[in-house]
Amino acid sequence: MTTSRSPRNGLAGHAFALALLLSACSGASSESIGEVDTVFKFIGPDHKIVIDAYDDPKVSGVTCYVSRAKTGGIKGALGLAEDRAEASIACRQTGPISFAGKPLPQQEEMFSERISLVFKKLRVVRLVDSKRNTLVYLTYSDRLIEGSPQNSVTAVPVPAATMIPVK
Repeated sequence: MTTSRSPRNGLAGHAFALALLLSACSGASSESIGEVDTVFKFIGPDHKIVIDAYDDPKVSGVTCYVSRAKTGGIKGALGLAEDRAEASIACRQTGPISFAGKPLPQQEEMFSERISLVFKKLRVVRLVDSKRNTLVYLTYSDRLIEGSPQNSVTAVPVPAATMIPVK
């Protein structure tokens, strides 16, 4: 006996599976530091600003703190809301800086995190300023069709005795 499924149910199932896959593969390993409410919502969570810490996976001793808007309400509770593009970043030396002997690319995406159901991501990129022996970190958001020019940048000077190995 065969059963037929309507195309609509099949698409809904595929969309749900895609959403689960994307949330599992966000690639960002963060630690929540805290949050503040910005708008009260009667139904669902409030709109808020969240602060997360990201340890640089290739540079021991550097942690980046990213603050960003998180949409609440019913859509936010269900994971269907698109968060705003604004974000701020501050990276600091939090221990002895080391590179585990591996050279860094001149520019590399360190983290990305989904900020809408499918099409929008918050990204953190590391750039190496070899002349000044400094690591520069940039955060911005992009979308499949159109990104946002809003961004934030920070820099971590590496002690002169430790040269940054670059590919």
